[in-house]
Amino acid sequence: MTETAGNPLLEPWTGPFGAPPFRDIEVAHFRPALDTGMAEQRAETDAIAEHPAAATFDNTIVALETSGFNLDRVCSVFFNLSGSHTNDEIQSIERDVAPLLARHSNEISLNATLFARIASLWERRAALGLDVEQARVLERYHINYLRAGAGLNAAGKTRLAEINERMATLATLFGQNILADEKAYTLILDGEADLAGLPDFVVAAAAQAAAERGVAGRHVITLSRSSIEPFLQFSKRRDLREKAFTAWSKRGENDGPNDNRPIMAEMIDLRAERAGLMGFDSFADFKLADTMAKTPGAARELLDTVWAPARRRAAVEEADLQALAAAEGGNFKIAPWDWRYYSEAVRSQRFAFDEAELKPYLQLESIIDAAFYTANRLFGLAFKERFDVPAYHLDVRVFEVTGADGKHVGLFFGDYFARSSKRSGAWMSSFRDQQRLTGNVRPIVVNVMNFSKPPEGERALLSFDDAHTLFHEFGHALHGLLSEVTYPLISGTSVSRDFVELPSQLYEHWLEQPEILSRFAVHSETGAPMPEALLKKVLSSRTFNQGFATVEYTSSALVDLDLHAGQAGAAADVMALEKATLDRIHMPEAITMRHRSPHFGHIFSGGYAAGYYSYLWSEVLDADAFAAFRETGDIFDPALAKRLYDFIYSAGYRCDPAAAYTSFRGRLPTSEALLRKRGLAE
Repeated sequence: MTETAGNPLLEPWTGPFGAPPFRDIEVAHFRPALDTGMAEQRAETDAIAEHPAAATFDNTIVALETSGFNLDRVCSVFFNLSGSHTNDEIQSIERDVAPLLARHSNEISLNATLFARIASLWERRAALGLDVEQARVLERYHINYLRAGAGLNAAGKTRLAEINERMATLATLFGQNILADEKAYTLILDGEADLAGLPDFVVAAAAQAAAERGVAGRHVITLSRSSIEPFLQFSKRRDLREKAFTAWSKRGENDGPNDNRPIMAEMIDLRAERAGLMGFDSFADFKLADTMAKTPGAARELLDTVWAPARRRAAVEEADLQALAAAEGGNFKIAPWDWRYYSEAVRSQRFAFDEAELKPYLQLESIIDAAFYTANRLFGLAFKERFDVPAYHLDVRVFEVTGADGKHVGLFFGDYFARSSKRSGAWMSSFRDQQRLTGNVRPIVVNVMNFSKPPEGERALLSFDDAHTLFHEFGHALHGLLSEVTYPLISGTSVSRDFVELPSQLYEHWLEQPEILSRFAVHSETGAPMPEALLKKVLSSRTFNQGFATVEYTSSALVDLDLHAGQAGAAADVMALEKATLDRIHMPEAITMRHRSPHFGHIFSGGYAAGYYSYLWSEVLDADAFAAFRETGDIFDPALAKRLYDFIYSAGYRCDPAAAYTSFRGRLPTSEALLRKRGLAE
């Protein structure tokens, strides 16, 4: 079916809780639904712009907030599937519609008549009698339109529209190239010698990956982080570690159709040109002007605060790894493909446990329960699995979320396992955002992970990093689920980039608390709780290898800022720019960036360009925020949890982030708690 009549994407979603009708949706439905949605919103916004009456909050802002209903619904489904369960047909549609959607957005955001109505309201804001939330929404509309180029002259708008369309195409190609490289690569382990050192859970996952790729009876390592990191951590075969790591590191940097290097250069150039049109010296200046940090200098200052102590700590860690390698007869210098292997060995010696011993206690099902339990203790939420709500893949689970009063809060979709149709990484998204403008609209959110799927009949086991990832993304999910605002523009996670990671990173802290681990870390075979001695070892090792972790992250953030610090024409060779930054900061040779530029999806196909620093910025907030719970002596302190709900998780973008944090904590944070958390305080 290619007509709009009978298209399930455009008809009312009448299934349970108004969830998307996944069982009825076919790929052929998307393009006509997208075209129809754009046409509908175009007519709606034209009518708003040409409204014969003078601008009012209702006939302009409210009307804009309620426009594009069908387009929003269709995009929510389409782009969730393009990341989590794609195919050649979906990717083809994505390439085709990316510039069309950018053009559609340009037509709205660069509409001079429409902006004149918004500007008129902004000028008269004091006399409009707006409540606090309405005033905030008007402010954000005015800021967003100005930052989208509404104040440019005709030539500037024309060029900006061209840039936006081209950028949409390039971002789509960048992400698809990474997925293509990841899908194309397999490291086949041939015989027992290739499996040397691998614990049972890694062998089982590799066998499952082989079966999924049509090589049953063999073992395969893929470029999914949940596959390759354990391999690098445990494999005794240095030659195979090097081979796998090299492929992982060079995603998007291989000659041929999937080469992202020319795409990066063009994107950075276009971003710089866009910033120049908007009157800024660089894209980094433009991007950070509307964040908590405000300037690239403030972001760099924070990164510099941790870089020096992290590099010193990493040097000590590297010396320990080198000593162990030498003691084992290794006549080589520690390389990036050695770090995880020898750090695991050092940890095993120093703390008398290793990941293989810990992993049986971290069952996926139990960690999901732990995340739900924490949400119940903090916010009174309950989670009931629903089997009557359709999902987009058999592996996806659906839960109804209810509040302490028993009322429906929203739906939560959990998509946990890696597959070839899913891009790497982990993220939270939504199929519907909370708002009260058109009724009590409850959210539908989704967490997407890439954990290794176990063989049939066996339990899925996580690493400690995996468990952190689950808690992190669930923190984002709660930010969307708990939203209680009227206007869609400021709902849920629609906050500044360097504030959006606070709810997610803060939530990770509860995973490491003895009360949580002692209750939910139970052995996959015996059901016995984690022994207290092992629990103490795990908790005492929390700052182990933090020099490495901080260096690989911070180097990525610094490269991101440097790539976006120049003017148009300065990014002819992105790899040379990356190298120049790493040379300048004296990047340790034994560590690579967490995300090298050719596969840095956060900044080239996501929304983190010139903003990857925000994870660390938010970590200052989250470390300080959890310290507040520790100070009460109760990690579930009810009064503090209520303030956390009121000012952070439910507030959306209702007020300025600094004001929101101050309302919760009573003051702005310092970086002291962050340095202590990472073990970098001196």
